[in-house]
Amino acid sequence: MPKLKTNRGAAKRFRRSGKGGYKRAQSHLNHILTKKSSKRKRHLRPMAQVCDADLPGIRKLMPN
Repeated sequence: MPKLKTNRGAAKRFRRSGKGGYKRAQSHLNHILTKKSSKRKRHLRPMAQVCDADLPGIRKLMPN
């Protein structure tokens, strides 16, 4: 039986949280930042929790 491989794209986007969930970065913070207000950019900064509907797919991509 071959080893299970981690999807490298998913590994760069998601991190495991302490309680077994996954956290992710917010989108819309990479380019075209001049038209976005400071408040909007500041609120996009912190990590967000991955919703429950997406967890089974992420667990398949990151088995280890």
